[in-house]
Amino acid sequence: MAIHTILIVDDSATERYYLSEMLVRAGYAVLTAQDGADALAQLKEARPDLILMDVVMPGANGFQITRAIARDPELQDVPVIICSSKSQETDRIWGLRQGARDYLVKPVVEAELLAKIAAIS
Repeated sequence: MAIHTILIVDDSATERYYLSEMLVRAGYAVLTAQDGADALAQLKEARPDLILMDVVMPGANGFQITRAIARDPELQDVPVIICSSKSQETDRIWGLRQGARDYLVKPVVEAELLAKIAAIS
């Protein structure tokens, strides 16, 4: 599966900008959402090829949204990489159990992120 369009879900405008710049430089089209509800709406409308999901957000957290995506037959084929400041091994394991393909700890390192995207492609 070729990755062309990536949805960044993060309540921090700074983080959305940082990740967007990184991905656009690498040749990806980028969509952004500031919370889980916005992400689910965009996901159903725009059908991105990959989602970068923050965990700590107002409303539903990234673990809950990742689980909702993984359980939805129409959306479950869209891979999720969690990008979170939560750095405990238990957080990583929990994220993967919710359906994420991978887990990165912020601040995200560009080479590491691009390698994980390439591994999913």
